[in-house]
Amino acid sequence: MEIREQPPGTISAIVQLGNPVFIILSVVLPNAALGVAMALGSLMLLNYVHIMTGALWTGIDLFMGFVIGPLLGSMEPQQRAEVFKRLIPKMTFLMPMLSGVTIIAGIQLAKQLGKWNFDSPWIIAALIITVVLIVQGFGFLLPNEVRIFKQLISPTPDVDKIVKLGMQNARLAGIQGLFQLAIIFVMANLRF
Repeated sequence: MEIREQPPGTISAIVQLGNPVFIILSVVLPNAALGVAMALGSLMLLNYVHIMTGALWTGIDLFMGFVIGPLLGSMEPQQRAEVFKRLIPKMTFLMPMLSGVTIIAGIQLAKQLGKWNFDSPWIIAALIITVVLIVQGFGFLLPNEVRIFKQLISPTPDVDKIVKLGMQNARLAGIQGLFQLAIIFVMANLRF
């Protein structure tokens, strides 16, 4: 399988696999929206950023876990590797941005709304779920994506390793989606 398009280990290989325009947009847009909302001190804009990035994060995770995961499970390893070749470089940049902006905007909202109160069981529940999401996302999903990247730019990519890590991430994304549904329940109860 010839996945590598650039010399191994180069930043340009990673950027090329991820599509430079997509990478710039996925990094700049959520962070710029958060920055503008915080600079303006607009509670409405901050709420919008939190909801939009959270909806994208949740929707993508649910789609990955419950649609893409089973679909990939029915494919041959070579076909799965080709899907991961196109998918993982984009997810590696997009998902950390969406999750980070969602979490930061949520904490800022809680503080501005006077809900940042550790006596509230809803805030405690939200924090516990957030910690689980952070550990899963930055402790398992992102490192697996980096491992997949390394395989993609390797002179001899290990298709089995790419498929194994990619399928593991698809399942973890589904679990993330379920935790995100739980936090939506918590947020709905926190507001009232």
